[in-house]
Amino acid sequence: MFAAKNFFLAGGASAVSAVEYLVVAGGGGGGSGYGGGGGAGGFRTATGLAVSTGSAITVTVGAGGAGGASGSASNDGSAGSPSVFGSITSAGGGYGTAVNKSAGGGSGGSGGGSGGASTGVYSGGAASPSGQGNAGGSNGTAASPYPSGGGGGAGAAGSNGSGSQDGAGGNGTASSISGSSVTYAGGGGGGKGAQGGTPGAGGSGGGGAGGSDSPAAGTNGTVNTGGGGGGGGGATGTYGGGGAGGSGIVIIRYPNTYADAASTTGSPTFTNTGGYKIYTFTGSGSITF
Repeated sequence: MFAAKNFFLAGGASAVSAVEYLVVAGGGGGGSGYGGGGGAGGFRTATGLAVSTGSAITVTVGAGGAGGASGSASNDGSAGSPSVFGSITSAGGGYGTAVNKSAGGGSGGSGGGSGGASTGVYSGGAASPSGQGNAGGSNGTAASPYPSGGGGGAGAAGSNGSGSQDGAGGNGTASSISGSSVTYAGGGGGGKGAQGGTPGAGGSGGGGAGGSDSPAAGTNGTVNTGGGGGGGGGATGTYGGGGAGGSGIVIIRYPNTYADAASTTGSPTFTNTGGYKIYTFTGSGSITF
């Protein structure tokens, strides 16, 4: 799985030539009042990625998308930004839409949820490119109390709105690359409408919950998980803002029989535990082996 090159450093340790990685993008923002939940950032992980020696490899940690602004019925959230490790790119999460948006949720690593609507039933956003997450939920019905859909997560699609229940965000996926099991990339829950109903819960892995009909803002996705923001709640004539998506994360590890990285930028956290050397980037930078 991990192979050494014929390149030896002082003390006899060889530079690693293949690593394991986790690359999670920024989550999408939720839509304003009756808003759909934001989709989780794309989730990619694998072992055996070949890396070159002596050349800096770019690491980009994607920001979460902004939530739709309060005070208006038409403010969709914004898509999350991609995260990158060399040749590996995870797509930002799709945005959640505001009320009565026939376009449905935005596509992304995981798709955003559709806002509540009296004008029709609209699909959640698609997971695009495929393999990084799941679709967002639809608004389910055009009848009162106009439920909204949840954003998709890495492990499950966002739930459709149904009756008085706004859609929950899809659950994320657990990874132990950091040395302990952590769940990433949960979708945001759908926001509640003025006619009642129950806001959608955020998906496990940092997804924000939908707002109530106070109107309350959706909850932000958790930073460095790629969680989607919750949709904003609505009240008669007023609209709570959507929650922002959580920023992403990039983690790289390899067996500790190999040499430390020659250099890094961006101040990643370094740990040597469980037989692995682990570099965790919560902000952008680079790494050279």
